[in-house]
Amino acid sequence: MPVRLLIVEDDRKIAEIQRRFIERMEMVELCGIAHTLADARDQADILEPDLILLDVYFPDGNGLDLLRELRAANSRSDVILITAAKEVDTLRDALRGGVFDYILKPLVFERLHEAIERYRSHLDKLSALEQLGQSEVDALLPRATSAPANTGRQRLPKGIDGLTLDKVRDLLPQRSRWNAEDMGAEMGASRTTARRYLEYLVGTGELSAEVAYGSVGRPERQYLPKS
Repeated sequence: MPVRLLIVEDDRKIAEIQRRFIERMEMVELCGIAHTLADARDQADILEPDLILLDVYFPDGNGLDLLRELRAANSRSDVILITAAKEVDTLRDALRGGVFDYILKPLVFERLHEAIERYRSHLDKLSALEQLGQSEVDALLPRATSAPANTGRQRLPKGIDGLTLDKVRDLLPQRSRWNAEDMGAEMGASRTTARRYLEYLVGTGELSAEVAYGSVGRPERQYLPKS
């Protein structure tokens, strides 16, 4: 079954970008676009989407208020927040409201695609369960991993291999900036795999990331060593 998705974004140009991104994805069905919170309330109530892409700032209110209303109404719709809001309090409120993901603007296709693929995988795991054990709960809930005591080396998250990570680190000085496609070619791996390692290094503070626009206007995420 496709994921039924509702876009809630007051900026019509950004909403159109999101719509085009969604059309490029498999097993995702766009069921509506709302440009105001009032319209979003009606569409969420009538259409009952699986997933809502929700902005924070609207002329008629705050997207976090809609998030709280959905939770208070026991709505089955999940929410990914897509916003320019970088305040820690906004993130804290979003996490308390149970957002599935939090994506900062400017939005790039790869980051949205990754989030929705993880959401689809999450739904598949839930639908396959007959009863819960602790291992099943742990697989469904995101948990931070910490380094084991007295090892001197941080425990790596699932999907990050230590030897491959060392190879990426060795390649980084060869260029002043990287994109996932170039790194994948040098690694002998797919662009998706390269992006996973580059994003991990952004998370550790070893790289910074910025969005560049090519000649056709398509945004591309580029990675730069921290100075």
